[in-house]
Amino acid sequence: METMVEIISRMLANNKFSAIKEMLSEMNVVDIASLMEEFESEEQQVRLFRLLPKSSSADVFSYLDSEIQSNIVSAITNKELASLVEDMFIDDAVDFLEEVPANVVTRVLAQADSETRNLINRFLQYPENSAGSIMTIEMVSFPETYTVKQAIAQIRATALDKETIYTCYCTDGKRKLVGTVPLRRLIVTPEDTLVREIMYDDEQLIFVNTMDDQEEVANIAKKYDLLSVPVVDKENRLVGIITIDDIVDVIEEETTEDFEKMASLLPSEDEYLKTGVFSMFKNRILWLLVLMFLATFTSQIIEGFEGKLSLVVGLTAAIPMIMGTGGNCGNQTSTLIIRGLALGDIQIRDYFRVLWKEIRVALLCGVVLAVANYGRMWATKLITGSEIESSTFIVVSLAMACAVIVAKAIGCSLPILAKVMRLDPALMAGPMITTIVDALTLVIYFAIATVFINQGIITG
Repeated sequence: METMVEIISRMLANNKFSAIKEMLSEMNVVDIASLMEEFESEEQQVRLFRLLPKSSSADVFSYLDSEIQSNIVSAITNKELASLVEDMFIDDAVDFLEEVPANVVTRVLAQADSETRNLINRFLQYPENSAGSIMTIEMVSFPETYTVKQAIAQIRATALDKETIYTCYCTDGKRKLVGTVPLRRLIVTPEDTLVREIMYDDEQLIFVNTMDDQEEVANIAKKYDLLSVPVVDKENRLVGIITIDDIVDVIEEETTEDFEKMASLLPSEDEYLKTGVFSMFKNRILWLLVLMFLATFTSQIIEGFEGKLSLVVGLTAAIPMIMGTGGNCGNQTSTLIIRGLALGDIQIRDYFRVLWKEIRVALLCGVVLAVANYGRMWATKLITGSEIESSTFIVVSLAMACAVIVAKAIGCSLPILAKVMRLDPALMAGPMITTIVDALTLVIYFAIATVFINQGIITG
């Protein structure tokens, strides 16, 4: 059975352009973009794009991969490019220009009209990942002195050029944001009512500043269940809004970045299959080197106790198990704390509450693991006929319980410490926690073993 790509490829080869146009007109713009990305031929991608109706081409373009966008811009005429830029929402145009080579940016700006060019340049000047860099100016706003009738008339006149009309923004004479009003409320209110009488203001007014971090915007949208977030400048003048589609992109981007940091990777903006080998190497090698040198402490600890370990049967064999258990406990805790910090469920001031809770959890987990390990070691001795002393079982089990407590204390402390130091808490996870916990776990284990050996409780 032929796939959609094969069907359209055959139709393109047979010049059945009308049939392709009809087929595309019935598809969602997101699905069209996904379909175009399946074509391996750049020529076919461009031909397919040129068959799109003018009303949807800009929307499809905004959903395409940046590489395909660059190919299309390189292939189309200046007139087509000018029309495309004119039809795109400003935030989509800015997102596109931030991802493509400089020569493509120059050509796009050259074809844009002066007003659009000035707007794009202004957006490009905002810091990366700031609210200003992801906002759009295509919003519905009007003075608070408007009547409901005037407000609805303005919506009807401009709605087609706006990204969203569900929430309207009210300003005073100096364009300062003073309130918001849902479209639904406008529709059900008598026409002669003033907008200021029905708008949400004061404590109900939620907004962000152009320089606020995009992650903060996403958290605000989530907290207040907003479909769009208004953006103001230093004087509280309304300059744009951030819509839910961009907020979802921010959430995905920030989550991906946190996962990469938790795995001790430098964040990458490209998809896995589109990232070059050398780029991957650069993203990974730095932290691998850091972790390797940190692991030197673990090696030194083992080397320092090597003589005493060799005197007692079973002590050396337990090292991987104790280190693994400690690392797992640390990772469990750090993952929960990092997630809590990201969602705002945990604040820096909650540190001692978190620590006390984790210590109690660690005590329960440590006791259960220690008892289970003691039974496991006895069962292994009976089955294999090992000569390991029962006192060695106590050393290993006691060290495991202590390791669990220390690991969970570190697992909750390091992410919060990173937050205090204005670092990303995600850095204190995975390999980083494991490396630190491994070293401390070994110190605890060998300290306990040394006490037992010196007291003659275990003799080998």
